[in-house]
Amino acid sequence: MKKIFFTIFTLATALTSLVGCKKQLDEKFQNPDATEKASISAFFAELLNNDRVRPSYWHYRTFILSNQAIYTQTASFIPSNSMYQPNDGYSYDYWVDFYSPGVLGIYRAMEKAYAALPTEEQANAKIILQAAKVVVVDEASKLVDNYGDIPFSEAGSLPATNVIKLPKFDEQKELYYQFISDLKEINNYFGTVESNPEFAKYDILNSGNVSKWRKYTNSLRLRLLMRISNVDEAKARTEILEILNNPSQFPLADGNNVGSYDPKTEDILLAPLTNYTGTLRQGLIEGPNHYATDHMLNKVMLPSKDPRIPVFYDKFGVTVNNKFIPNKEYKAMPITFTSTEMEKNYQSYSVLDSTTFADNKELPGIVFSASETNFIKAEAQLRWGSSATAKEAYNTALKQSISFYYYLNNINKSGLKTETKPAETIINDFIDKSTVTFTGDKNKDLELVYTQKWLHYGFLQAQQAWSELRRTGYPVLTFPVAGLVNFANPPMRLNYPSSEVSNNSKNYEAVRAKDTRTTKIFWDVN
Repeated sequence: MKKIFFTIFTLATALTSLVGCKKQLDEKFQNPDATEKASISAFFAELLNNDRVRPSYWHYRTFILSNQAIYTQTASFIPSNSMYQPNDGYSYDYWVDFYSPGVLGIYRAMEKAYAALPTEEQANAKIILQAAKVVVVDEASKLVDNYGDIPFSEAGSLPATNVIKLPKFDEQKELYYQFISDLKEINNYFGTVESNPEFAKYDILNSGNVSKWRKYTNSLRLRLLMRISNVDEAKARTEILEILNNPSQFPLADGNNVGSYDPKTEDILLAPLTNYTGTLRQGLIEGPNHYATDHMLNKVMLPSKDPRIPVFYDKFGVTVNNKFIPNKEYKAMPITFTSTEMEKNYQSYSVLDSTTFADNKELPGIVFSASETNFIKAEAQLRWGSSATAKEAYNTALKQSISFYYYLNNINKSGLKTETKPAETIINDFIDKSTVTFTGDKNKDLELVYTQKWLHYGFLQAQQAWSELRRTGYPVLTFPVAGLVNFANPPMRLNYPSSEVSNNSKNYEAVRAKDTRTTKIFWDVN
């Protein structure tokens, strides 16, 4: 039986009906008969508080910054023979945080507890179960994007059926299509119900706001549909245009299409990262991820005089005779630098802005932003609709990205200097008179959309950046070649963790042939 890993984070009032220590919760999962006695709503809060959903700094430090952020060049890294080789142990940590009991394990326990409720109590609990399912789909789709085929339909058998069953690997395309269908059904359900006090009390993501859950559901479906648009364009086009042409039936997390929107109220943001331990700060300030990235700053932001530069980066400087001399301009180290050159010259180049990122204890988990939604709209309109509408959505997405990053910078309460968002005239000049301005050429404009979407994701959403980079091929990045045999270049997918291979060896045989670094995820057909 797979080992159970679980961590409890105190949620004060939110988790009062959930057991208060790891041993007791482990006992509930070891003894499935006890799970229906636990509160569905408290399980829901714990599901949302998962280290990969919220997420924790550990998630960034051990998984994002050492994998997807490197493969997308959304964070800097030191060139080495093993720079593209994932840490198997950290990959397994990510894996079990979804399964054991993790997001899916908790959800299976919720399903069983729901089925045991009297009929009259199921009505109030169903909305919680449906909201939890949206999160499960979100996290499961990320797992598919990372690995391909994954255990899902049979996973979580212990809390669900009282029977330990090693789960089969479900086919990735079938899962994606199931997720897309499920999200449509959940949106329809959310359109028929109202919130209730129990839901509002334990919903640490949207405070029981059904409208925001519905927008999150539809925006997530929009993301997954666009992800499959190169492998099944007919399905993607039909369903995406249905969403975009029926905003009352399919409301989206799009900031009401206003550039100067309020991310706090409009975006889907999950609780500040309150388990701040300094690990991300150490990784950013003391490690290679601290440095500005070549393509993002030198090739994209500086040529356009991007107004987000001051909240992305700090100019940094050199110390001469114990006196710090600030650099005069923003610039990133070339991606071609060796580790020796990086160590020797790092003070002469820009670094990540600490107010926005490393020293920002108020930094939220980003579940979905309005800017992403409007970038998807822009791509859809360029490919299947109106170029004028595409331009409007793209311009809105850019303005919203500016608002979003200045928001992150300004919520820092540590006393560090924050930046003032530029005047509308400066932002409009950036939109209308720079290298990011729509050209009227479809292919060039698609490249602009893809590149700016990648920039907006940054390292905070590097998992999505990696998926989109593989799907679209943009931006076109230059990668140094590593010397380690079989790890010379970034992978097309992650290998399954070795512990999963050994623990679930019989079912693994069905996917062994696909378990290579060069096997593409099904939606990656370019």
